[in-house]
Amino acid sequence: MKTISAKIYLLGMLVLPAFISGVASAYNEHDEAGIATTHDHAEEGQVGEKSSGYLIDSSGNAVVRNSDPDSLCWRVGTWEKKDATMECDPDLVPKPEQVAEAPAPVIAPPEKITFSADALFDFDSATLKPEGELALDSFADKLASLNYDLIIAVGYADRIGNDDYNKDLSVRRAESVKEYLVAHKGIDQDRVFTDGKGEANPVTGDSCQGDRSGLIECLAPDRRVEIEVAGTR
Repeated sequence: MKTISAKIYLLGMLVLPAFISGVASAYNEHDEAGIATTHDHAEEGQVGEKSSGYLIDSSGNAVVRNSDPDSLCWRVGTWEKKDATMECDPDLVPKPEQVAEAPAPVIAPPEKITFSADALFDFDSATLKPEGELALDSFADKLASLNYDLIIAVGYADRIGNDDYNKDLSVRRAESVKEYLVAHKGIDQDRVFTDGKGEANPVTGDSCQGDRSGLIECLAPDRRVEIEVAGTR
Protein backbone atom coordinates (compact mmCIF):
# COMPACT_ATOMS: atom_id res chain seq x y z
CA MET A 1 0.00 0.00 0.00
CA LYS A 2 2.78 2.40 0.77
CA THR A 3 4.39 1.70 -2.59
CA ILE A 4 1.11 2.40 -4.49
CA SER A 5 0.44 5.60 -2.49
CA ALA A 6 3.90 6.87 -3.22
CA LYS A 7 3.45 6.35 -6.97
CA ILE A 8 0.10 8.18 -7.00
CA TYR A 9 1.58 11.05 -5.04
CA LEU A 10 4.53 11.29 -7.45
CA LEU A 11 2.23 11.23 -10.50
CA GLY A 12 0.11 14.00 -8.98
CA MET A 13 3.16 16.14 -8.49
CA LEU A 14 4.08 15.79 -12.18
CA VAL A 15 0.64 16.18 -13.79
CA LEU A 16 -0.91 18.94 -11.66
CA PRO A 17 1.74 21.60 -12.32
CA ALA A 18 1.56 20.90 -16.06
CA PHE A 19 -2.22 21.21 -16.03
CA ILE A 20 -2.09 24.45 -14.08
CA SER A 21 0.60 25.78 -16.42
CA GLY A 22 -1.54 24.96 -19.51
CA VAL A 23 -4.60 26.69 -18.10
CA ALA A 24 -2.60 29.75 -17.18
CA SER A 25 -1.02 29.90 -20.65
CA ALA A 26 -4.39 29.64 -22.38
CA TYR A 27 -5.82 32.32 -20.10
CA ASN A 28 -2.89 34.64 -20.80
CA GLU A 29 -3.24 34.20 -24.59
CA HIS A 30 -6.95 34.93 -24.42
CA ASP A 31 -6.37 37.96 -22.22
CA GLU A 32 -3.68 39.34 -24.51
CA ALA A 33 -5.92 38.82 -27.55
CA GLY A 34 -8.69 40.69 -25.78
CA ILE A 35 -6.34 43.51 -24.87
CA ALA A 36 -5.01 43.68 -28.43
CA THR A 37 -8.55 43.81 -29.84
CA THR A 38 -9.55 46.51 -27.40
CA HIS A 39 -6.39 48.43 -28.22
CA ASP A 40 -7.07 48.14 -31.93
CA HIS A 41 -10.59 49.50 -31.48
CA ALA A 42 -9.30 52.30 -29.31
CA GLU A 43 -6.79 53.31 -31.94
CA GLU A 44 -9.45 53.09 -34.64
CA GLY A 45 -11.72 55.39 -32.65
CA GLN A 46 -8.87 57.87 -32.26
CA VAL A 47 -7.51 58.20 -35.79
CA GLY A 48 -9.97 56.38 -38.02
CA GLU A 49 -9.15 55.51 -41.58
CA LYS A 50 -7.79 57.41 -44.56
CA SER A 51 -10.28 59.12 -46.82
CA SER A 52 -9.72 61.75 -49.52
CA GLY A 53 -6.38 62.87 -48.12
CA TYR A 54 -7.51 63.23 -44.50
CA LEU A 55 -8.08 60.99 -41.48
CA ILE A 56 -11.66 60.48 -40.42
CA ASP A 57 -13.10 59.08 -37.21
CA SER A 58 -14.73 55.69 -36.83
CA SER A 59 -18.10 57.07 -37.95
CA GLY A 60 -16.63 57.87 -41.35
CA ASN A 61 -18.14 61.34 -41.34
CA ALA A 62 -16.52 63.89 -39.05
CA VAL A 63 -13.00 64.88 -40.02
CA VAL A 64 -10.48 64.56 -37.18
CA ARG A 65 -9.23 68.01 -36.21
CA ASN A 66 -5.60 69.03 -35.78
CA SER A 67 -3.75 71.88 -34.10
CA ASP A 68 -1.66 72.47 -37.21
CA PRO A 69 -2.09 76.18 -38.10
CA ASP A 70 -1.76 75.37 -41.80
CA SER A 71 -4.61 72.87 -41.86
CA LEU A 72 -7.77 72.27 -39.86
CA CYS A 73 -7.57 68.49 -40.32
CA TRP A 74 -5.06 65.64 -40.15
CA ARG A 75 -3.49 65.16 -43.56
CA VAL A 76 -2.33 61.70 -44.59
CA GLY A 77 1.07 61.10 -46.12
CA THR A 78 -0.36 60.94 -49.65
CA TRP A 79 -2.24 64.23 -49.28
CA GLU A 80 -1.99 66.54 -52.28
CA LYS A 81 -3.27 70.04 -52.86
CA LYS A 82 -6.00 68.67 -55.11
CA ASP A 83 -7.36 66.78 -52.09
CA ALA A 84 -8.07 70.00 -50.21
CA THR A 85 -11.63 70.43 -48.98
CA MET A 86 -13.52 73.52 -47.92
CA GLU A 87 -13.88 72.12 -44.39
CA CYS A 88 -10.20 71.36 -43.89
CA ASP A 89 -8.25 73.71 -46.17
CA PRO A 90 -10.64 76.45 -47.35
CA ASP A 91 -7.78 78.66 -48.56
CA LEU A 92 -6.60 75.95 -50.95
CA VAL A 93 -9.96 75.13 -52.52
CA PRO A 94 -10.37 76.81 -55.93
CA LYS A 95 -12.85 79.61 -55.69
CA PRO A 96 -15.77 79.61 -58.16
CA GLU A 97 -15.24 81.96 -61.03
CA GLN A 98 -16.92 85.27 -60.41
CA VAL A 99 -19.12 86.28 -63.30
CA ALA A 100 -19.19 90.02 -63.66
CA GLU A 101 -22.70 91.35 -63.65
CA ALA A 102 -23.70 93.51 -66.55
CA PRO A 103 -24.04 97.14 -65.49
CA ALA A 104 -27.59 98.24 -64.98
CA PRO A 105 -28.93 100.30 -67.87
CA VAL A 106 -28.90 104.01 -67.27
CA ILE A 107 -32.45 105.25 -67.24
CA ALA A 108 -32.43 108.49 -69.12
CA PRO A 109 -34.90 111.16 -68.09
CA PRO A 110 -37.54 111.93 -70.72
CA GLU A 111 -36.04 114.13 -73.40
CA LYS A 112 -38.30 116.80 -74.79
CA ILE A 113 -37.70 118.52 -78.11
CA THR A 114 -39.82 121.40 -79.29
CA PHE A 115 -40.31 122.10 -82.98
CA SER A 116 -41.74 125.37 -84.14
CA ALA A 117 -44.93 124.73 -86.08
CA ASP A 118 -43.86 127.43 -88.52
CA ALA A 119 -40.71 125.39 -89.21
CA LEU A 120 -42.76 122.26 -89.85
CA PHE A 121 -45.96 123.63 -91.39
CA ASP A 122 -47.35 126.64 -93.17
CA PHE A 123 -49.69 128.83 -91.17
CA ASP A 124 -53.07 127.16 -90.57
CA SER A 125 -51.84 123.90 -92.14
CA ALA A 126 -51.05 120.36 -90.97
CA THR A 127 -49.03 119.39 -94.06
CA LEU A 128 -45.29 119.07 -93.46
CA LYS A 129 -43.04 121.41 -95.41
CA PRO A 130 -39.70 120.19 -96.86
CA GLU A 131 -37.90 122.08 -94.11
CA GLY A 132 -40.09 120.26 -91.57
CA GLU A 133 -39.15 116.87 -93.01
CA LEU A 134 -35.46 117.74 -92.71
CA ALA A 135 -35.99 118.71 -89.08
CA LEU A 136 -37.67 115.35 -88.37
CA ASP A 137 -34.88 113.51 -90.21
CA SER A 138 -32.35 115.06 -87.85
CA PHE A 139 -34.50 114.13 -84.87
CA ALA A 140 -34.80 110.51 -86.01
CA ASP A 141 -31.02 110.23 -86.42
CA LYS A 142 -30.58 111.19 -82.76
CA LEU A 143 -32.84 108.31 -81.73
CA ALA A 144 -30.09 105.87 -82.78
CA SER A 145 -28.29 106.53 -79.45
CA LEU A 146 -31.41 105.77 -77.40
CA ASN A 147 -33.08 102.51 -76.51
CA TYR A 148 -36.37 104.33 -76.33
CA ASP A 149 -39.68 102.97 -75.11
CA LEU A 150 -42.05 105.51 -76.54
CA ILE A 151 -42.35 108.82 -78.33
CA ILE A 152 -45.09 111.29 -77.54
CA ALA A 153 -45.89 114.05 -80.02
CA VAL A 154 -48.12 116.84 -78.73
CA GLY A 155 -49.37 119.63 -80.98
CA TYR A 156 -50.25 123.19 -79.89
CA ALA A 157 -51.94 126.11 -81.61
CA ASP A 158 -52.12 129.84 -81.00
CA ARG A 159 -55.24 131.64 -79.78
CA ILE A 160 -56.28 132.94 -83.18
CA GLY A 161 -59.52 131.19 -84.20
CA ASN A 162 -62.02 129.25 -82.07
CA ASP A 163 -61.03 126.63 -79.51
CA ASP A 164 -62.46 123.58 -81.30
CA TYR A 165 -60.74 124.41 -84.57
CA ASN A 166 -57.40 125.01 -82.88
CA LYS A 167 -57.76 121.77 -80.93
CA ASP A 168 -58.38 119.81 -84.13
CA LEU A 169 -55.49 121.56 -85.89
CA SER A 170 -53.06 120.73 -83.08
CA VAL A 171 -54.10 117.04 -83.24
CA ARG A 172 -53.65 116.88 -87.03
CA ARG A 173 -50.18 118.40 -86.78
CA ALA A 174 -49.11 115.80 -84.19
CA GLU A 175 -50.52 113.04 -86.41
CA SER A 176 -48.54 114.37 -89.38
CA VAL A 177 -45.34 114.11 -87.38
CA LYS A 178 -46.13 110.51 -86.40
CA GLU A 179 -47.02 109.50 -89.95
CA TYR A 180 -43.71 110.84 -91.27
CA LEU A 181 -41.61 109.10 -88.60
CA VAL A 182 -43.37 105.79 -89.19
CA ALA A 183 -43.47 105.91 -92.99
CA HIS A 184 -40.05 107.41 -93.69
CA LYS A 185 -37.88 106.64 -90.65
CA GLY A 186 -39.03 103.11 -89.84
CA ILE A 187 -40.25 103.85 -86.32
CA ASP A 188 -42.79 101.41 -84.89
CA GLN A 189 -46.19 103.08 -84.91
CA ASP A 190 -47.09 101.42 -81.63
CA ARG A 191 -44.32 103.38 -79.95
CA VAL A 192 -45.55 106.77 -81.08
CA PHE A 193 -48.44 108.45 -79.28
CA THR A 194 -50.05 111.73 -80.28
CA ASP A 195 -52.16 114.36 -78.61
CA GLY A 196 -53.33 117.88 -79.32
CA LYS A 197 -53.72 120.64 -76.72
CA GLY A 198 -55.07 123.42 -78.90
CA GLU A 199 -54.51 126.82 -77.31
CA ALA A 200 -53.43 125.39 -73.93
CA ASN A 201 -50.14 126.32 -72.28
CA PRO A 202 -49.23 129.32 -74.46
CA VAL A 203 -45.55 130.22 -74.39
CA THR A 204 -46.22 133.92 -74.98
CA GLY A 205 -48.78 134.25 -72.25
CA ASP A 206 -50.76 137.46 -72.77
CA SER A 207 -47.84 139.48 -74.05
CA CYS A 208 -48.96 139.60 -77.69
CA GLN A 209 -51.41 142.35 -78.69
CA GLY A 210 -52.30 144.14 -81.94
CA ASP A 211 -53.93 143.37 -85.20
CA ARG A 212 -54.11 139.96 -86.88
CA SER A 213 -50.89 140.23 -88.87
CA GLY A 214 -49.00 141.36 -85.80
CA LEU A 215 -50.53 138.60 -83.69
CA ILE A 216 -49.60 135.89 -86.18
CA GLU A 217 -45.96 136.86 -85.96
CA CYS A 218 -45.98 137.42 -82.19
CA LEU A 219 -47.80 134.18 -81.38
CA ALA A 220 -45.44 132.00 -83.45
CA PRO A 221 -43.86 130.35 -80.34
CA ASP A 222 -47.32 129.11 -79.31
CA ARG A 223 -47.67 127.20 -82.56
CA ARG A 224 -45.45 124.21 -81.92
CA VAL A 225 -45.12 120.45 -81.71
CA GLU A 226 -43.39 119.03 -78.64
CA ILE A 227 -41.86 115.57 -78.94
CA GLU A 228 -40.96 113.70 -75.76
CA VAL A 229 -38.79 110.59 -75.85
CA ALA A 230 -38.52 108.17 -72.91
CA GLY A 231 -35.98 105.35 -72.82
CA THR A 232 -32.47 104.25 -71.78
CA ARG A 233 -29.12 105.37 -73.14
